[in-house]
Amino acid sequence: MVNADPRARLLELARESRASLSELSRLLGKNPAYLQQFVRKGSPRKLGEDERRALARFFGVDEGELGAPEDISSPGKSRRGEFLPVPRLALGASAGPGTLASEEAPVGAFQFSTRWLRGHGLDPAQLSAIRVEGDSMEATLRDGDEILVDRTPRAWRDGIHVVRTGDALLVKRLDLARPGTITLVSDNPAYRPIELPAEEVEVIGRVVWKSGRL
Repeated sequence: MVNADPRARLLELARESRASLSELSRLLGKNPAYLQQFVRKGSPRKLGEDERRALARFFGVDEGELGAPEDISSPGKSRRGEFLPVPRLALGASAGPGTLASEEAPVGAFQFSTRWLRGHGLDPAQLSAIRVEGDSMEATLRDGDEILVDRTPRAWRDGIHVVRTGDALLVKRLDLARPGTITLVSDNPAYRPIELPAEEVEVIGRVVWKSGRL
């Protein structure tokens, strides 16, 4: 299917998936305003082949809906509904003293089965993958593991989360037993719990999957 207005179709798909144009721009490795300029100002005049293919795969649609010529065989069509990319961010969540979270541009993506994501109640637009740094969460999470973080807004609960305290990004278990206080707990007994006022902790998301070397 070839859509006469790929810009309008892109906006429609973004709304359906609850993904912002700035998030999609980062998925493509572009500046946050890239797709906004494409849609609103017509610059660039058309999407590049790699960008069009990445978006088609993300949305699970034919490339023709995003402006591909009719004679192009679309990977988005052949793989429709099978896999979706989750952006891998160029930062680490410290399982140690803490790392600065200043760079959040995607540096690639992991492909996840659409069926697996839906089976676990996960919204692809709310997911990102980052690297674990340090040893405070051993043996659950090891230095260099990749973790999938679900940023869907919800009430806080116990479990492993990525949190921001000041400029530091941490991966810890949350202990919410004391009202007004969040205790950040490490799985490695060599590290003592960290107690902080709730207002000093920003919960980025819950860790829902990990991948690491044997």
